Amino acid sequence: MPAEARHILPLIITAPFPHRAPDRALHTQENQEKVASMTSRLSWLVAARRLWLAIFLALFGQSLAAQGMGSVAGTVTRADDGSPLASVLIAVQGTSITAVTNTKGRYLIDRVPAGGHTLVFRWLGYKPAEATVTVTAGSQATADAKLETLPFTISDLIVTGASRVPERAVEAPAAVSVVEPRILAATSITGQAPLALAQVPGVDIPQNGVFDFNVNARGFNSSLNRRVLVLIDGRDPSTAFLGSQEWNALPIPVEDMAKMELVRGPGSALYGANAFSGVLNIRTFAAREVVGTKLTLGGGQLSTFKGDLRHAGLWVDGRVGYRVNFGYYRSDTWSRSRTLRDLTSLQKEYAPVTETPVPLGREVRPLNGQTADPLTGVVSGDRDPVKSIYGSARVDYYADNGSVVTGEYGAAQGENETAVTGIGRVQITKAFRPYARLAWQSNKFNVMAYWNSRETREPQYSLASGGGLYEKSSMLHLEAQQNAAFASDKGHFVFGSSIRNYRVDTRHTLMGPADDDRSDYYYSLFAQTEYQIAPKVKVVGAARYDLGSLIDGQLSPKLALVISPNDKHSFRFTFNRAFQNPNYSEFFLNVAAGAPADLRALEAGLRASPLGPALAGVPVGALFDNSQTVPVRARGNAKLDVEKVTGYEFGYRGDLTRKLYVTFDAYRDVLKNFVTDLLPGVNPAFPYWTAPAAVPAAARAALQSAVRNALVANPASRTAGLGLSRTEDGKTAIVVSYANAGQVTQYGFEAGVGLQLTNTLRADGSFSLFHYAVNNQQEGDKLLANTPSAKGHVALSYSGRTGLDLGISLRAVKGFDWAAGVFAGYIEPQETIDVNGAYDINNSFKMFATAVNILDQQRYTIFGGSVNGRRILAGVTTRF
Repeated sequence: MPAEARHILPLIITAPFPHRAPDRALHTQENQEKVASMTSRLSWLVAARRLWLAIFLALFGQSLAAQGMGSVAGTVTRADDGSPLASVLIAVQGTSITAVTNTKGRYLIDRVPAGGHTLVFRWLGYKPAEATVTVTAGSQATADAKLETLPFTISDLIVTGASRVPERAVEAPAAVSVVEPRILAATSITGQAPLALAQVPGVDIPQNGVFDFNVNARGFNSSLNRRVLVLIDGRDPSTAFLGSQEWNALPIPVEDMAKMELVRGPGSALYGANAFSGVLNIRTFAAREVVGTKLTLGGGQLSTFKGDLRHAGLWVDGRVGYRVNFGYYRSDTWSRSRTLRDLTSLQKEYAPVTETPVPLGREVRPLNGQTADPLTGVVSGDRDPVKSIYGSARVDYYADNGSVVTGEYGAAQGENETAVTGIGRVQITKAFRPYARLAWQSNKFNVMAYWNSRETREPQYSLASGGGLYEKSSMLHLEAQQNAAFASDKGHFVFGSSIRNYRVDTRHTLMGPADDDRSDYYYSLFAQTEYQIAPKVKVVGAARYDLGSLIDGQLSPKLALVISPNDKHSFRFTFNRAFQNPNYSEFFLNVAAGAPADLRALEAGLRASPLGPALAGVPVGALFDNSQTVPVRARGNAKLDVEKVTGYEFGYRGDLTRKLYVTFDAYRDVLKNFVTDLLPGVNPAFPYWTAPAAVPAAARAALQSAVRNALVANPASRTAGLGLSRTEDGKTAIVVSYANAGQVTQYGFEAGVGLQLTNTLRADGSFSLFHYAVNNQQEGDKLLANTPSAKGHVALSYSGRTGLDLGISLRAVKGFDWAAGVFAGYIEPQETIDVNGAYDINNSFKMFATAVNILDQQRYTIFGGSVNGRRILAGVTTRF
């Protein structure tokens, strides 16, 4: 574990109630008093923390107890022709022991306790099978399986995200979708994991450049979306400062994701902050599931090259497994420099793809690798490529009782990606993202600790202001969860708690000295109980309490009723409440928001007006301190509250026939306390500008009113007129900041369908409708959902027994208005066709190709983002 994590972990485990060091004082006296009060009120939280640590020590001691151990091996084949089946999941029922078949259909499970066991064989497109086997200590048992072809059915699908424990998808108390392995495999060559979600109902995946995605579900997207919580093996990989995802920082390729499932709707009852609109759960393969070596090489348009190497093996008679991987990605980008001095860069970039008006604007800094002519702003030179280098190493210890201890370390380094933010585009020159994870998992109890870090090894630049930005941050998280059954398995209980520490240092480039270099803590308790109140009726209740240095206590309840007429169908009624924390930017941002404003003409006009005599004591050019260069500052708001959503849902899912499944979900959400975009005049900490002391008292009010009216009357200077203020040092500045404002009611409907046309041909589709009503909003804010009112997806896939797989899909999105940060405009309607194909030459070699937007329909999906086009990529995978 990294040195920083080693220093923090003892503090979290042993401190009665961790608090900020004296030189890291809370940002307001009010919050100091709040945390002091928290300390006295939450002795029960400390007790809970010590309780699960005690349980952990007790259970861990038992986990290593010696037992007689053996192994199970076998081959899995198709029932009709006897050909081997790869990637079939084999689970030892009642334990956490699993394995996956290799390309020859073979598997080996070491360290299985002696005695009788039932093995369950599962793979999408095949009927699950079971085999009973007796394991003798020191010997190897054999269990083969033949799987019958069966259309994909909801009733056979197992999910974990809805309840944090495995359950059948048809019985899950939430709207949950699983991305099929074939889609993960087809997406991997792009290096863009969010594209795998394109077929999920209700999901938006706006894209800027190559890696800047804003994955969201059910409305109110933004340029830095945080409303879908992303977890990789339970680890939250978001950045500490912004709370958003950097998708080029994933430590593994998409093809090495064992499972990707999305739970839609508010999820804070189990997952806490930022599970506002959904939770994306990603699980990677354990070491023993992928024994062997795999190499993938590919490339194509945008000068793309991608390579991935993975190796996994077993040591110590199968007691220890290891998995290592390394990957490299290099590509050109869709992003373009916008430095033209006539302010028409964005207009010219968007002209071929839209007929709607595009605002004027200019960025002072070109993309890395290019230079701008100082007179015209015309750029020359080639853009530096977008790069990502990543890798991880994992070791699993398989205890005799079936529990698994995992240690993992990985890192990713991204270069030259451009992100759309609230202050405009930011180019990330080089950012290093290491992490470490330690976990112990058993059937009844899980403990996990992880550490993430982010360091800008070279400055990231605000292209609008040219300023260099720096961040060194980390997140340390400790969590435990207990699962139990009661009432003869009619009921199940999940209980857990977590502690999290953030450390953020921006070297005063993003936060001011009073707020920078800080450390903050968050604490939580959560529980869920489900009970079978009747043979076909299940009730679920859950709640979570979160508390932190920067937020008041938040209670997130959940109630659900699941009615299952039989094992193929279910109806669901749910109530949820969730919240999203303001990020560090929204709390403490202190950065230039653009080039300084020149107010000399305004000052000259005032001196020539009847107010001129009142300015006699003010030096020329000094009415606004330096009237030629009045800084434009983006500032945080330390008084922000969390955003909240209360949701009501009704859902159905089921297999109508053996070849047809249907899902639909309807919801109504009430959202409030929106954190606004950066706006002038909304933060009480920055009241309107006051006249210099040299101006006579009798003339001060009139002068201030004249300044405001003159600026507001001109649309080009309206923001300056509303935001003209003085900062803490008394200097004049134009300040834009955040506020909590607005309440919205949103409604939606999501449907999905799958139809097996033949044994090898399948059709899938999804359709979503969305509507919202703004009940109130902050004056000057443009509260938009940034989501289309309708979108749909249809796909046709072929999976032949000769090793040939083909797929084609169409995604259609209705046009909609967009407003986030400094960018506001219209997103044109879009239809995108993607195709993919793969061919297994033999058990060791596979060729594949993917075409995204094959018709090359030029379009932007974030206003202010890049205009994206076609990418055709191909490659080969070899296993040995």
